[in-house]
Amino acid sequence: MRAEGLQNVTCRKIAEGKAEGEAIVSTDAICFYLVEPETGIVIEKHHALEGQSIAGKILVMPSGKGSSVVQADGLYKLMKHDKAPKGMIVEYPDPVLVSSAIVMEIPTVMRVGKEFYERVRTGSYITVDADNQLVSIRGTQP
Repeated sequence: MRAEGLQNVTCRKIAEGKAEGEAIVSTDAICFYLVEPETGIVIEKHHALEGQSIAGKILVMPSGKGSSVVQADGLYKLMKHDKAPKGMIVEYPDPVLVSSAIVMEIPTVMRVGKEFYERVRTGSYITVDADNQLVSIRGTQP
């Protein structure tokens, strides 16, 4: 069953670029240090995404968490193993997450309209166009 598409919701650019792919939606903040670098699987106990991989997906999350070292180093290790998210949509960005996304060139946006959050689900197919400050949901994987 295909979810109804939601085209061209405005957002604000954090890190430039464009990415598209399957969404993985977290209701919990993410500490990238608690994501296994070789697989992209969240290993944090009791986390909303525990046991799921964020590798190659568009990560939709409230925020990052942890000190600057664990956020930046955790994301860096994921990048080295080619298991980082393709893009990120962050509700409440913090300076470390913002700078890490920019340095590691992961297209990242914030301030996405509430209609997006009402419709996005894990498995939705999303386009993040940070350069043009637009996000869209095109249903499930094409």
